[in-house]
Amino acid sequence: MAPNQVRASHILIKHEGSRRKSSWKGPEGRIISNTTRDAIVSQLKDFRDDIIFSKSNFEDVVSRFSDYSFAKCGGDLGPFGRGQMKKPFEYTTYTPKVGEISDIIDTDSGAHIILRTG
Repeated sequence: MAPNQVRASHILIKHEGSRRKSSWKGPEGRIISNTTRDAIVSQLKDFRDDIIFSKSNFEDVVSRFSDYSFAKCGGDLGPFGRGQMKKPFEYTTYTPKVGEISDIIDTDSGAHIILRTG
């Protein structure tokens, strides 16, 4: 990993306002089209609390609930540098220390929780 890069894993859950309604869990997008942002934020808050208080494992939550194909590899995005991700995602990835989990953030893809891994 280059000195100016970070590494992160994330949980992405899409909702009715997400730019793409399909996911590996629902290719037709019906479930996502009928899911509100408020419902997703509530669900992510519960996931985040469970992970922080060691009731759940980050990778397990990713593999079961994330709407992104990286769910199959624990949400690992690999190393990346500045300018490679959308601004809110990039900022939130560079802010926590390694091993820390972010608050919930929104992008045009949906709502995320990010775990900085490197």
